[in-house]
Amino acid sequence: MPLYRAIPNDGAAWITGGSSGFGRAIAKELAAAGFTVAVTARDEDPIDTLIAETEALPGRILAYPCDVTDEKRMAATVAAIEKDVGPVALAIFNAGSYVPVAGENLSVRKFRNAYEVNLLGVLNGLVPAVRCMKMRGRGQVVLVGSVSAYFGWPTTAAYGATKAGLNNMAESLKFDLDKINVRIQIVNPGFIDTPLVQKRGLRLPATLSPEAAARRMVRVIDRGGFETSFPRRLTWCLKFLSILPRALTLRFVKILTGWEKRPLSFGARVSRPDADISESVPNPN
Repeated sequence: MPLYRAIPNDGAAWITGGSSGFGRAIAKELAAAGFTVAVTARDEDPIDTLIAETEALPGRILAYPCDVTDEKRMAATVAAIEKDVGPVALAIFNAGSYVPVAGENLSVRKFRNAYEVNLLGVLNGLVPAVRCMKMRGRGQVVLVGSVSAYFGWPTTAAYGATKAGLNNMAESLKFDLDKINVRIQIVNPGFIDTPLVQKRGLRLPATLSPEAAARRMVRVIDRGGFETSFPRRLTWCLKFLSILPRALTLRFVKILTGWEKRPLSFGARVSRPDADISESVPNPN
C-alpha cells in the first residue's frame, strides 16, 4: 500500500517561514492548488499582504504567527490549527536562518543561532505535528534542506551543518514513520535568489527565482519521492562531486565560487570574535 500523500480535502497545509521568499511562494502555490494554508512566521513578519494577494485563489491563507525556536508556542500553534481549520495533513518546515561564518572569525553564537532555528526549530514543530498525524494514521511531512548539505561551501559552516543534519534526521525517521503511514520527504533545493545573493553579489550557478522553486516544490509534494533536489542540471553535478575524493570536490568549489580570488578579509572589520557582520537571511539555499 502506497504511503499517504496529502490532498486539499484532507485538512490544512502548514508551512513555517512563510512570510517571504521561498516560503511565501510555496504558500501561494498551495493556495492555488486549493489548500487551506496555515502560515507561521515571527510576529514581526506579518503576512497581511500575502493574504490579500491570494484572496481570489481556490484555497486560502491564514496567519499563525510564532517563533519556531519557542517549543511551547509551536506545540500550541499545531493545536490551534487543528482546532480552527482541521487536521494538519501536510507540514512543511521551511523556516531557516543563514549567517555567514568566516573561518578567521569564528563565533559560537552564529552556530547556536543556526542550530536553534534550522534544527531545533524544525523539531519544535515536527514533534507535535507527527503526534497528531500518528493518531489519525496518516500525514505528510516535508523538510527543506539544501544542496549545501552535500559538502562544504564557503561561509556555510553553520548553515550547511544544519542542512546535513536534517537530511540524516529524515533518513533515520523514515524507517519508523513509514510504519505509521506518515510520508516524510527531504527537499534539497539549489540556489534561490535571495536578498543575500543580491546584496553580496555571490557567483552561484543555476540560481532559481522563489516562484520557480516553489512550483517545483509543489510538484515534489504531489509526486516526489523521499529525497528530491532541483534544478537537476545543478544538483546531479553536485551529487557526483560529493562522491569524488574530497580534495577534488573542495578544489572545484573554490573555482566554481571564485573563492580563491577572495582576500582573507571576510569579517576583517569585526572587532569582537562574537560580533555579527551580516543580518540573518531566511533560507538562501
